[in-house]
Amino acid sequence: MTPERLEAIAHLREAGYLFLPAPAALATLQLDVPGLDALRESWEHLPRDAHLRDGGRYRARRHSSFVQTLTPPALAAVPHRAHWQPTSYNALHGGLTRWFEPIEPEVSGARAWQQLVTAIGELFAQLQPVPRWFIEAHQFRIDTADGIGRPTPEGAHRDGVDFVAVVLVARRHVRGGETRVFETGGASGVRFTMQEPWSMLLMDDARVIHETTPIQPHGSQGMRDTLVITYRAGGFQDPQS
Repeated sequence: MTPERLEAIAHLREAGYLFLPAPAALATLQLDVPGLDALRESWEHLPRDAHLRDGGRYRARRHSSFVQTLTPPALAAVPHRAHWQPTSYNALHGGLTRWFEPIEPEVSGARAWQQLVTAIGELFAQLQPVPRWFIEAHQFRIDTADGIGRPTPEGAHRDGVDFVAVVLVARRHVRGGETRVFETGGASGVRFTMQEPWSMLLMDDARVIHETTPIQPHGSQGMRDTLVITYRAGGFQDPQS
């Protein structure tokens, strides 16, 4: 295991979160950046999120689910399924059975994508040894076509999973979008703004809550693209879980 990965695991274990600037993410996870860059165009044609309860039209997204087996290592897509969260974790959209268009096969089947998802899962498994992860991946675009875009309309929250990765894919012509991470049961926390593609925030979902402040246009119409990946050991969240 590389020194960078050992350091990342130690920081996550101690603090419950880890922010990796793009160069550090590359060194820690051995990312295929040219391969990932080739996937960025797919964020240009995400369908609009039709489930926003605040009436906004600032979010577009796709969603797919996977199972990662740690031994032997493998990542497999599962039949397309709805995204569901309880109200205890998402006061705004909890309890809704939300169907989104799946992530395009040429994206989820790309070597760089699979490398990214599995490398993050392997790192999390160093903190919580598991035979497999149940993974949900969300491609998000938040735009400022109507003036303000809200990356986390539900406010500061947990996701009801074991670990969360928030990966910045692109950011153009916006102000705001400050990411905030705080202890679940305490007052300490950090604030920073993700600026560089393939920088990422890794979190132990039981230990921290997180949010990102609204974005406003800065010059031309703005947007913020992210990939959010959640890892859960006990199966997918659904109304019966």
